[in-house]
Amino acid sequence: MTRFKVILFSLVVGAGLLVSICWDVVDQWIKRTRGRNWPTVSAVIDVVSVTLVEDNSISSLAIHYGPSYLAMLTYSYRNPEQQMGDYKRRFGNEDDAKSWANSYKGETVKVHVDPRDPTRSVLREEDL
Repeated sequence: MTRFKVILFSLVVGAGLLVSICWDVVDQWIKRTRGRNWPTVSAVIDVVSVTLVEDNSISSLAIHYGPSYLAMLTYSYRNPEQQMGDYKRRFGNEDDAKSWANSYKGETVKVHVDPRDPTRSVLREEDL
């Protein structure tokens, strides 16, 4: 390979990493702000689960080293009919993920419900 091709390849890989890292930052910002002004209702966390995530994508490698575990809280609420939603959080350790998820089982939380579509809801981190 010529020097030009090596530099070009490095620039493309670097740009890909930068885009994937920025995408994760933007995605987290959207999740934090979505639903913040929607009305709230009470919900009960019915189901908790932890799964191993084996993601070998560039964005995963850029942010997470090694295996990660996805803890999911599934909640139900009435508005006016029975609805369900979930909240996910990533952990680097399975025991931490299980401990965190199990601490919320059966708890009552506030969820923000889309006034235009009551089937859409968001459990925000600060409401846990």
